[in-house]
This record gives sequence, C-alpha cells and structure tokens, in this order.
Amino acid sequence: MRAYIINRQIVICAALCSDRRCLPNSKELFTPSRKSGDALTLDVFKSEYHKLLEAYFAENFVLDPELDLECLRIPHFYHAFYVYKYATGISAAVALSERVLSGQPGGIEAYLKFLRSGGSRSRSRH
Repeated sequence: MRAYIINRQIVICAALCSDRRCLPNSKELFTPSRKSGDALTLDVFKSEYHKLLEAYFAENFVLDPELDLECLRIPHFYHAFYVYKYATGISAAVALSERVLSGQPGGIEAYLKFLRSGGSRSRSRH
C-alpha cells in the first residue's frame, strides 16, 4: 500500500508538471472546431490533444494511444472559465493569507467569514 501511495503521488506530480508546461499553449487548441461550428466530439478532443502531446513530448517519449484520453481529466479544455475560477481562487487565498500572516487587524475574522460563506453567495456577488 505504501508503494502504491508513493507511486500515485509521483504520477500526480509528474502529470501536473507536464500539464503546466504545455497548457499555456493549448489556449487555441480547439479554436478551429469552434470557429467552424463543428462539434467538439471525443475524436476531436483526442486528436487535438495528441497534437499537443506530439509537440511537447514525442521527441523523448513513446506516445501510447491511451494518452489521448488524458485530455478528459484536464478541465481547462471543457469547463467554461475554469482557468479564471482557478486563478481567482488562488488570488483570494493569497490575499487572505497575507492579511492573516501579517497580523492585519480583522484578517483572521475576514478569513473565517470567507470560509463560513462556502458556496452560499450567488456568482454575481463573488
């Protein structure tokens, strides 16, 4: 079990590092299909993602066909504004933690209020 957990963490870290390396350049990955009005089918996702893998990794790795399905675990490709939500969440966490760590008056209370709010506020007010 210990070996499994260690391997799993290594795989996650490796995947995150490789994703972060190529994702910034994937912004236009599905643009041709979107502009032409074609549906973004599983075959389109796999094909376009395979092109991205080839561009970044084919020189040093064997790209098994199963890797093409990896695109489905990357929400950046199919969740509306996912990247912006992610960036906003990290920015909020940094701002709140800076207030707490610097000892700013009200910092801890603001952080706890934020945590208590959970998903209770409408999107337009976030």
